[in-house]
Amino acid sequence: MSQVKEAQVIPLVEARGIVKRYGPTTALADGRLTVLPGESHALVGRNGAGKSTLVTLLTGLQAPDEGTVRFDGEPAPPLADRDAWRRKVACVYQRPTVVPELTVAENLFINRQPLKRRFISWRRLKAEAAELLDAWDVRVDPEARTADLKVEDRQMVEIARALSFGARFIVLDEPTAQLDNREIERLFGRMRALQDSGVTFLFISHHLQEVYEVCQTVTVLRDARWITTAPVAALPKAALVEAMAGESIETIAEQAVQEVLVDDSAPVLLEARGLTAESYENIDLTVRRGEVVGLAGSSASGKIELAESLTGLHTPTRGTAQLDGKQLPFGDVQAALKAGVGCVPRDRHAQGLVIGMTIGDNATMSVLDRLGRFGFVGTDRKRGFATELIERLDIHTEGPDQPVSDLSGGNAQKVVMARALASDPRLLVLINPTAGVDVKSKESLLARVDNARDDGTAVLVVSDELDDLRRCDRVLVLFHGRVVAEHPAGWRDHELIASIEGVDHG
Repeated sequence: MSQVKEAQVIPLVEARGIVKRYGPTTALADGRLTVLPGESHALVGRNGAGKSTLVTLLTGLQAPDEGTVRFDGEPAPPLADRDAWRRKVACVYQRPTVVPELTVAENLFINRQPLKRRFISWRRLKAEAAELLDAWDVRVDPEARTADLKVEDRQMVEIARALSFGARFIVLDEPTAQLDNREIERLFGRMRALQDSGVTFLFISHHLQEVYEVCQTVTVLRDARWITTAPVAALPKAALVEAMAGESIETIAEQAVQEVLVDDSAPVLLEARGLTAESYENIDLTVRRGEVVGLAGSSASGKIELAESLTGLHTPTRGTAQLDGKQLPFGDVQAALKAGVGCVPRDRHAQGLVIGMTIGDNATMSVLDRLGRFGFVGTDRKRGFATELIERLDIHTEGPDQPVSDLSGGNAQKVVMARALASDPRLLVLINPTAGVDVKSKESLLARVDNARDDGTAVLVVSDELDDLRRCDRVLVLFHGRVVAEHPAGWRDHELIASIEGVDHG
């Protein structure tokens, strides 16, 4: 009887035979998706597989060249009818779509504020916002400035706003990229509660473990085509990786780094003593020539603020740092660059790329003084240098003149890495270097860490990803701003996680 009922369930969302082209590029050749009401459905695939293109079609930003999109068995609304689309679907992206300077209440009802005699009724706005947040159990102050919210709370505000239009299908695009383990668990708990209330999710993530934790069904895209849709419980992780990559997990694992022993007699390139700021306290840190040191910890541990201080973004209140025997300048990014610091920042969109510029311009902007004199840079010389970087990092592009905005997440991150390496830094600081990139791009980016080690660069890797930290010769764990543990290469996952979570120290 249950099988008969299941067969009668009308998909909440269905995409069939989707084709989407952009000029000569076919972004989707055979896109398919069937999402049932009330499930969390994972959409996975390497960068460039067609996930983002499918999302633009499912959210009504563009129309497919071929194929159909249906909601509740009915054809999708016309593109021009934005209100109809808002009642069907919403997407919560990695980058916020809220206005940071407005309050939560103002963001929830932007362009549809309650009026009284043609003026905004602020009392009603606050009351309706509080009612909406309470209805979906979102514990956020409606009068709080949105910029002051934690990432997880901002995401819940965006979800509540979508639900207020009547949408019950929410696309979550890499929602955990900027969250630590505790925040991720809270997000998943909220997702499960919303599912119980009738909300359906399309969950896009490169963290495959998360797919197994929170999703019931998974669809895999590869090379712009649908590969498979299966119950998560019936698809082992090795089979899922193989479906995504087109090659077995054993083949990918063969590319993994072999353990490298650091020469204890190698000179110390970075030496920090007593570094103290609001987020960290009394940090002593050394990195030798050709050594890769990891910094691990929760989002509140101070690890990112410490790393950013070394790149010139912040000024510690106390302590010193020397690079190659010279004082490292604090609070001045350009001075840090000149002192020999290269950086892949934590947010490639906000800090790493100038979206309106080409790949070549982005990759070379840190070394223009080397490519020309008196502010004049020859076009051919810059193009040649950019092309070398593109080849070196295996960036999939039509060439250095292509806009960086055209690139998938993995290739965009490679451009950020290219710029960090362009200046031949003595210290390379990588902050969440593989966040939001696919399996093969991750391997490619981490291979650059091995190259930097071989070149004698001191490398500092700050990451929430255990796979990133496995490349390190040792990993320091920060907890509430202090170094509480050091793990040499070869650590086991549970040992590191215990340190990060504060389990094995007082």
